[in-house]
Amino acid sequence: MADNTEILRRRTFAIIAHPDAGKTSLTEKLLLFGGQIQVAGAVKSNKIKKTATSDWMEIEKQRGISVTTSVMEFDYRDYKINILDTPGHQDFAEDTYRTLTAVDSVIIVVDGAKGVETQTRKLMEVCRMRKTPVIIFVNKMDREGKDPFDLLDELEEELMIQVRPLSWPIEQGPRFKGVYNIYEQKLDLYQPSKQMVTEKVAVDIHTEELDKQIGKTLADKLRGDLELIEGVYPEFDVESYLAGDCAPVFFGSALNNFGVQELLNCFVEIAPSPRPVQAEEREVKPEEPKFTGFIFKITANIDPNHRSCVAFCKICSGKFVRNAPYQHVRHGKTMRFSSPTQFMAQRKTTIDEAYAGDIIGLPDNGTFKIGDTLTEGEMLHFRGLPSFSPEMFKYIENADPMKQKQLAKGIDQLMDEGVAQLFVNQFNGRKIIGTVGQLQFEVIQYRLLNEYNASCRWEPVSLYKACWVESDDPAELEAFKKRKYQYMAKDREGRDVFLADSGYVLQMAQMDFKHIKFHFTSEF
Repeated sequence: MADNTEILRRRTFAIIAHPDAGKTSLTEKLLLFGGQIQVAGAVKSNKIKKTATSDWMEIEKQRGISVTTSVMEFDYRDYKINILDTPGHQDFAEDTYRTLTAVDSVIIVVDGAKGVETQTRKLMEVCRMRKTPVIIFVNKMDREGKDPFDLLDELEEELMIQVRPLSWPIEQGPRFKGVYNIYEQKLDLYQPSKQMVTEKVAVDIHTEELDKQIGKTLADKLRGDLELIEGVYPEFDVESYLAGDCAPVFFGSALNNFGVQELLNCFVEIAPSPRPVQAEEREVKPEEPKFTGFIFKITANIDPNHRSCVAFCKICSGKFVRNAPYQHVRHGKTMRFSSPTQFMAQRKTTIDEAYAGDIIGLPDNGTFKIGDTLTEGEMLHFRGLPSFSPEMFKYIENADPMKQKQLAKGIDQLMDEGVAQLFVNQFNGRKIIGTVGQLQFEVIQYRLLNEYNASCRWEPVSLYKACWVESDDPAELEAFKKRKYQYMAKDREGRDVFLADSGYVLQMAQMDFKHIKFHFTSEF
């Protein structure tokens, strides 16, 4: 029997947001409470030195954006917390969607001035589909923004979920006085400081005490607001939060370390411990004695001195032990892992054991693909890690003939990460890279040069969409391939891909060939 107390103290969650909502400062502050960063000097905002712990890639530091999901773990009170900081930029949404399959709950960061943005909406759809519990953190209360009640209405409408404020801001912008913590019934007074954690005052809001702390007018306004909240919003019910029907809302300012600890305290108490995962064969419960897990992400070159890939494995049940033999289901062979690691973005430590809900890094030399399953011998398949049909295409060409080998190796490892997809055109044998967004081409080019010392150049190719084709009628498939000869390609696994050069061509092909199935995600 796996150790239940160990499993119950695990909290695994992702932080998702639209770019520039302040997701990174929130992650930083959470790590601060976990004692992972020393306060002095680490959080001082010198624009020159200021890069986040979670953004460790060279390109992330340069542009100040997250390009890939990073995994961090720390202990807080009696709990063990795994944070996955996801990229907010929509060109890397695929990475974020995959991460959402490996977490038990989600914190959404919303910018108090801008409200809900497109990317947040899309990600929320995925959470709704998977019934993932969600907590919303409204950031940047120390700047002028929207009225809190308007914001709550917007959250309900845009994210299609009930909300319930568990903390309430007193004024905002330069007049920002603090937050009344409804969950703990305490008043937190705000002092703008990046170094200090603010003081808490336990105040009964119906007494004069409150007037002393924040002044009569604000005290009356706060009492009115709280009455309105109690009247409009239902009592906070943990069950409806866990079912994904209701989202608690917190207000604060992550950069100034305000309102973050309240969020964390409430989070560890109400957030779900690891939940059962649905495999194709059956439902896997976290307290089962036998180990199972799946790979949801692969990262090349975490350490630029070694050309190593790391596969991130989310443990679904049981206990993982170092050096024990585990079955790699797709290859059908037994593997042992002598140096499984746990992460703090780029720093890693070797561990001897890990429990359900944890995320561990396994050294990968090309044996893993995204979506692979590891078990103690049972044949299980975890599904639901999509890779989307790309929408932008370019030919990739070698710019330096002396570096052919490095380029091939670089493309190979980067494609393993699932950043983009590689197709080889059957007609002329050229390599085509397909991505979801423009920024990925720049990232690939930059990383090839920086990490593999290989220079590439892009050449335009006008294609509309790539779709995987299959058919039960081999003769028809052959006829289709002959007719569309110059638009056929193979992906890395040798499956047939049809590269349609316009929506019209794709539509006509679907009408002409009735028995051929066209798939737009590679998982079928």
